[in-house]
Amino acid sequence: MALITKKIKGTEDVLPKQSYRWQFVENIMREEARAYGFKEIRTPVFEHTELFARGVGQTTDVVQKEMYTFDTKGGESVTLRPEGTAGAARAVLEHSLEQDGLPIKASYFVSCYRYEKPQAGRLREFHQFGIEEYGTQAPAADAEIICLAQSVLDRLGLSQVHLEINSIGCPECRARYNQALKEYFTQYKDRLCPTCLTRLEKNPMRLLDCKSPEDKEIAKDAPKITDYLCEECEAHFTEVKKYLDAAGVEYTVNPTIVRGLDYYTKTVFEFVTDCIGAQGTVCGGGRYDGLIEELGGKHMPSLGFAMGMERLLMVMDAQKIEIPDNDKTALYIATMGDAAKVKAFELLRQVRECGLIAETDVVGRGLRAQMKYADKIGAKYSVVLGDNEIEENKARVKNMETGEQTELALDESFADKFSVLQ
Repeated sequence: MALITKKIKGTEDVLPKQSYRWQFVENIMREEARAYGFKEIRTPVFEHTELFARGVGQTTDVVQKEMYTFDTKGGESVTLRPEGTAGAARAVLEHSLEQDGLPIKASYFVSCYRYEKPQAGRLREFHQFGIEEYGTQAPAADAEIICLAQSVLDRLGLSQVHLEINSIGCPECRARYNQALKEYFTQYKDRLCPTCLTRLEKNPMRLLDCKSPEDKEIAKDAPKITDYLCEECEAHFTEVKKYLDAAGVEYTVNPTIVRGLDYYTKTVFEFVTDCIGAQGTVCGGGRYDGLIEELGGKHMPSLGFAMGMERLLMVMDAQKIEIPDNDKTALYIATMGDAAKVKAFELLRQVRECGLIAETDVVGRGLRAQMKYADKIGAKYSVVLGDNEIEENKARVKNMETGEQTELALDESFADKFSVLQ
């Protein structure tokens, strides 16, 4: 019995007293996405395994080590989504969203699943806010989604978070870069981990993303992609920086950023912080111009980013950013007797229709216990209703913090007059 009353390793509960924090962050994200013209998309939590194998990349840690994959009763191989982009791209293709006009601009909130060693800021079930844009190769689009991410972080009040950008080029210039990487890492074949030995032949850029401390040390002196960009990729990156400069967005060019998924091309970026330790990336994204083609569609340049919800909240806690709790009860009506209980329901409906949170006893407590509960939930005001109040058709509304009382009629004007007290 103990087993079924414990959450699975690598998962977390969001309890009722904590959910306002998530809602605050989500609401800001929704508002900013809307301001930039992005509309929400919702996709299934599981997809065909091949979608992630082709979209995310066979040589990534995600596909090689971390996916939750299983066979259905019908014999299909399906996988719980490890990230949000592949599913969104599949939906774009399946529903021919380009017919609604380009660019396609979508946002989402998703739960994702990766079998990793749980640690602070890294769970097996985690949540992301994501932005996807399809059908534009303009550098302005790259800069725009970076500005959107910056807007979210600014509105959340985050400091000590800085933007790092890079370009990892197109397939043509990356081919030259991969050859240079292969030549460099071949010198250290006897020191590379088994996974990196496989990647050395198939996708040398993945070695730059290895989490092994020794491989990371070797990678420090590896060739930089910025030295191998073709003319077109170099020009694209220069334009992105020009737009960011115009928008007043500060950044650092970090030529070691490659991102952990194979679909990225050209612009990649991360918003990073050191205030929560090693797991310091709170937002990552970039351009993935070949993804739609990889999934079987026609060429459609694409880009986007994802923010980890749990990690963002960790940063906000570390920086002691206070999140307002708008879920506090505005009015608690304590009752004595059956007639008072019925009257309370009438008044509660009025107050709730004004958009205020109002409660009464539904457990069967005595008056003293009701008032104790009202104090425990942080009710701003309280009313005690009994036979006398109903007979006189008026009651005193008490400010629970100051003790000040205001007499109000128990009629159709009650809610309007109570609202004035807020």
